[in-house]
Amino acid sequence: MNDKATLRRMLLAERAILNKETRTHWDDAICKGIMTWWQRRPSKTIGVYWPIRGEPDLHLVYRDLALRGVQLALPMVSDKDGPLRFLAWQPGDPLTKDAMGVSIPANITPIVKPDVLLIPCVGFNAAGFRLGYGGGFYDRTLSEPNRPFTIGIAYSFGRVDFDNETHDIALDMILTEE
Repeated sequence: MNDKATLRRMLLAERAILNKETRTHWDDAICKGIMTWWQRRPSKTIGVYWPIRGEPDLHLVYRDLALRGVQLALPMVSDKDGPLRFLAWQPGDPLTKDAMGVSIPANITPIVKPDVLLIPCVGFNAAGFRLGYGGGFYDRTLSEPNRPFTIGIAYSFGRVDFDNETHDIALDMILTEE
């Protein structure tokens, strides 16, 4: 199957029916994988995400990274046709919803340029291309000069076959529960 819209619907439906126990187990495995990666390649600033629509919940690793002095940052849409901007954030900081319904820091925080981005994926292919929600925000962000190292975060059932388009940008690695 190669139709991205159909793949997106299928994968979101599969994600929605995961039971809580499986989801918690898989999220813990992904968190351990992120920490193992970070210990081999420490980064000072990491762009993270607040989970929506059944995305892997990484709050445990966010806490662990913050305790080790890592500056975390949440994405913000400042221009619907532009790249994402990242606002400094730490676990426990108050959040609010932006115009797109995504959680961002409630207080005015500095914009930071992460060294690494943890990017949620609805799906991904063998070549490391991400299937997202179709807005193109991460592709526009990654097309900027001096892009950060990228780690796609997904459940393993999200590996599907699809052709990338010319504007798609491959991620540096994909991390799943496996």
